[in-house]
Amino acid sequence: MSILTQKTISKSISLRGIGVHSGRIAKLKIIPASPNTGIVFKRIDLKKNNIIIPNYSNVTDTTLCTTVSNEFGAKVSTIEHLMGAFYGLGVDNAIVEIDSQEVPILDGSAKLFVECIKNVGLKFSDQPIKIIKINKNISLEESDKHISLDKSNVAGDIEFEIRYKNKIINIQKNKINVFEDDLTNIFNSRTFCLYEDIEKLKKLDLGKGGSLDNAIVVKNDEILNKNGLRNTLEFVNHKILDCMGDLFLSGYKIIGSLKCSQGGHKLTNELLKKVFEDRSNYSLIEIKGKELPHNFANFYNLRSIA
Repeated sequence: MSILTQKTISKSISLRGIGVHSGRIAKLKIIPASPNTGIVFKRIDLKKNNIIIPNYSNVTDTTLCTTVSNEFGAKVSTIEHLMGAFYGLGVDNAIVEIDSQEVPILDGSAKLFVECIKNVGLKFSDQPIKIIKINKNISLEESDKHISLDKSNVAGDIEFEIRYKNKIINIQKNKINVFEDDLTNIFNSRTFCLYEDIEKLKKLDLGKGGSLDNAIVVKNDEILNKNGLRNTLEFVNHKILDCMGDLFLSGYKIIGSLKCSQGGHKLTNELLKKVFEDRSNYSLIEIKGKELPHNFANFYNLRSIA
């Protein structure tokens, strides 16, 4: 079966954990879905109007996480790690049932989501995948932050840079190809914060479920987590994970080259809005034909569908 046909998980996955910002325990169930369903969240704690589509146009808050809402005000927050796992593993369709407003933070990365998905495996359909191909450069600047998305024939590149005054984090930069590279370090990289920012989180009524079990905490020149970092670029790699999850709010994989310096959820969402406000910026393409290499290197037999 072609890797270029739509995929879902082969059987349901159940997880339970605390929300990093709400501090509430949530149960989450990922259920296989038929082709062309996309990713759908369902708030099973709500009796009606409980379907929420994770789309860039439905983003209602980007304060330290990505929150999506429906027209009735039902929300799901901190979706970016799960969406990043779906994006990196090629899960096109799934129903995500959740009994709370916030997706469990688990260990602060996408590691457990990825392990569970790999454990049950993927189910391939006979329906071709759809992708978004960027046609020209789109960019945004906000103070010292910058993000751009440019055309690429075959790649799904993400190049990300962070700059902190803290000497442990300092300046980190990394570049990956979502379709071609081993994403283990990206998936395994945890969210992080500076020790001095914890009080700010409390004042915002956020971070109620945060701990050293689900976040890296940096205090001056010390990492407070007992076992230190999982990889040398864990800070910027986590930002790449967040970016992957936020990019999947486009609804499809993106063929293009993204560059970001010091951005985050807000800037990525604003970039997607700018991409889709002008139809000439992109092409929505359906891939037809035989199995192609995973990096789309022999990019052929494509049919524009929009």
